[in-house]
Amino acid sequence: MTEQIVKMATGSSALPTSTLKQHYDKFLDCVHCGLCLPACPTYDELGLEMDSPRGRIHLMRAYADGRIDMTDNYVHHIYQCLDCRACESACPAGVSYGSLIEVARAEIEKQRPRSAWEQRLRHLVFKTLLPSAGKLSLAFLPLRIYQSLGMQKLVRRSGLANLLPKQLRDMESMMPRLPSRSLKGKLKPVIPARGERKYRVGLITGCVMNEMFTHINVATVNVLTENGCEVVIPEMQTCCGALQVHSGERETAEMLARKNIEVFETIDVDAVIINSAGCGALLKEYGELLEGDPIYQGRAQTFSNKVKDIHEFLAEIPINENMGECNVRVAYHDACHLVHGQQIREQPRSLLGRIPGVELVDLEESDWCCGSAGIYNITHPEMATRLLNRKIKHVKKAKPDIVATGNPGCLLQIQNGLRQEGKEIEVLHPVELLDRAYQAVKKKP
Repeated sequence: MTEQIVKMATGSSALPTSTLKQHYDKFLDCVHCGLCLPACPTYDELGLEMDSPRGRIHLMRAYADGRIDMTDNYVHHIYQCLDCRACESACPAGVSYGSLIEVARAEIEKQRPRSAWEQRLRHLVFKTLLPSAGKLSLAFLPLRIYQSLGMQKLVRRSGLANLLPKQLRDMESMMPRLPSRSLKGKLKPVIPARGERKYRVGLITGCVMNEMFTHINVATVNVLTENGCEVVIPEMQTCCGALQVHSGERETAEMLARKNIEVFETIDVDAVIINSAGCGALLKEYGELLEGDPIYQGRAQTFSNKVKDIHEFLAEIPINENMGECNVRVAYHDACHLVHGQQIREQPRSLLGRIPGVELVDLEESDWCCGSAGIYNITHPEMATRLLNRKIKHVKKAKPDIVATGNPGCLLQIQNGLRQEGKEIEVLHPVELLDRAYQAVKKKP
């Protein structure tokens, strides 16, 4: 089977050297049982062995062995992967598939230089904008003007968006209404607990998260302070590096990880809180990312041990039950890097179920990828759309008032799908609903 897959995917037998050899023992964990196949969205949609976790492991191992070259087909199948890690949840052997696909992509970026234009674009996004809060905020300024002048509504209602190139049209359709910049003023370096202080926690505010979803960060702070947390937000923190790792920019991600470790070492906190599933998965794997670094590996593991997803943290403490009623039907979508990357499944549902008036309804294939997957919906729009349509079909069947999910990419993707269907269904982070419930109590006469 291995040789057949290799021949079909590459048609090559060159002898490259490969940094994947450093992770060769992870290939050996795979016993080729095939239990990953039904869990893999790309395999389920395409039915190709090379687009399954098992098939991609065959390809990566063949490349590491020097039996194949890094052809266009090899690159295609490695990047066709969503990196959703559903295969890890299904795998009885505990194969670390996510780390393998990320290392393979890093090697692709080293061995196969992109065009000058692509290199400049990737440098701008991954190395210039995302790591710098100031530059990223400036980059969002034209969009803020575009929205504040009413141009976005005009473009969408008039059909002018259809005149854009497809990739730009898809990107514009996903863009939500940006929150007011004034919200950032509520995210002070230290925010005291409401009432008795029981915990002191740090908060990762993120890069894109803090520009496009500032309101979720504010809701997170509100919920934490309502539950006795003093919240510390270090001003020098930077991008976590998740988008870089998923896109093969591993060295940049390592640099960002070192900076975040240094920043959070300066504050004494019980936990480091994150409200973005994709970011949280990588933050918890800094020790693996910096494996072999004699200065940072131990420090990275110490940092990662303190990282808690917001749902995970709230589920571990006695939560403030003084909430007002919300009276809504809520369908919960499992963000891939929360349910598969961090194995957090029941905690968000439990928290939502404790909000008075919330009716939690089942969402079929709730842990099936929505197609967002970092920037996958930009780089692979056709497959992303297929998966989004599948997700929206299940949402419509559930008939919720609100879809709740714990990852910014999922929020954007599902919002976009519902808007295209003309469905007036809110898409919120669970902490936003919790915040509403706490605020409802304060509004009572």
